[in-house]
Amino acid sequence: MIVPGKQKITEKAAVKNLDFLSLLTENPEEYFEAKGWKKYRLRQILNWIFNKFVFSYDKMTDLPADFRETVNNELPLYIPKTEKISYSSDGSKKYLLKLRDEEYIESVLMPAGDKITLCVSSQAGCGRQCQFCATGKIGLKRQLTTSEIIGQILSGMKESLPGKLTNIVYMGMGEPLDNFENVIKSLKIIQNDKYLKFSPRRITISTCGAVPGIFKLADSGIKVKLAVSLNSAINAKRNKFMPINLKYDLEELKKAVRYYLRKSKFRVTFEYIMIKNFTMGKEDIKALKKYVGDLSCKLNLIPWNSIEESDFIAPGEKEIDDFLDELKNLSCALTVRRSKGDDIAAACGQLAGKYQK
Repeated sequence: MIVPGKQKITEKAAVKNLDFLSLLTENPEEYFEAKGWKKYRLRQILNWIFNKFVFSYDKMTDLPADFRETVNNELPLYIPKTEKISYSSDGSKKYLLKLRDEEYIESVLMPAGDKITLCVSSQAGCGRQCQFCATGKIGLKRQLTTSEIIGQILSGMKESLPGKLTNIVYMGMGEPLDNFENVIKSLKIIQNDKYLKFSPRRITISTCGAVPGIFKLADSGIKVKLAVSLNSAINAKRNKFMPINLKYDLEELKKAVRYYLRKSKFRVTFEYIMIKNFTMGKEDIKALKKYVGDLSCKLNLIPWNSIEESDFIAPGEKEIDDFLDELKNLSCALTVRRSKGDDIAAACGQLAGKYQK
């Protein structure tokens, strides 16, 4: 059993060798120079990867054959293998991705009007054990490498064609702030003008309340939006289905959020899962109003999405409307998020990395 907050699982040896995408967090120009490789070869490779979405050296036709072989041996270009694509009636697509050590992760591509959002994973599994989440029930397998995170994003951008990926959310499998270093490295790459030039306004990291990670994120200098999976503003209740609250309770979480707000120009989004007969009572409404009422934030209400081996019950439309009506006087922005991909187990809390033929 993995104790929440105590896990210390890193990338397995099989995936720790240097690869091309991982090199981008260092100084690829110096590496090429040290190898005696011409720097314009680096620019050619970057153009193939980030502009043409070609992920095989063999297909980079302006590179000499002998150089392609050399660079592939020394800096392999690794993109997680798509094992299965599940198609939702709402247009969403869920990708089951196989990693080099045969662990599995999932990512989800979600179109909505003129927006296309990619939900990426940061860990294989998760050790935080939130009771409403399928990922938490499988435990933490390991951290994803920087290249495995970037590989998901590049694949998602290619899959978005002829459209354009507009938003990236670190809301897939895992707790992003428990894989802090690799997540930060991936953010630096996707925001870098030489690579993907992705605007911080269009990137969100979601946390279940990893307080030290929130402080570190605030101090990192990285511009990114923050979403906090709140789900209850009552400690005794949050303790029951979010074990992280036993370590970092609501008061500590709020201190961390306030600190982030002082350091960031972005509002924090609180995500609140509506579970019938559990998180939607009068006492829940009162506590929620008090907790978020004095913060610069957005409150995102999410009807619970069913998962296996759970006794939770999703609310009906009337219950959602009544709950929303009770909160309408809040000063913060208030929205109801209708999860996409629930018919293919791709909605919020449903990712589990299962390969079902």
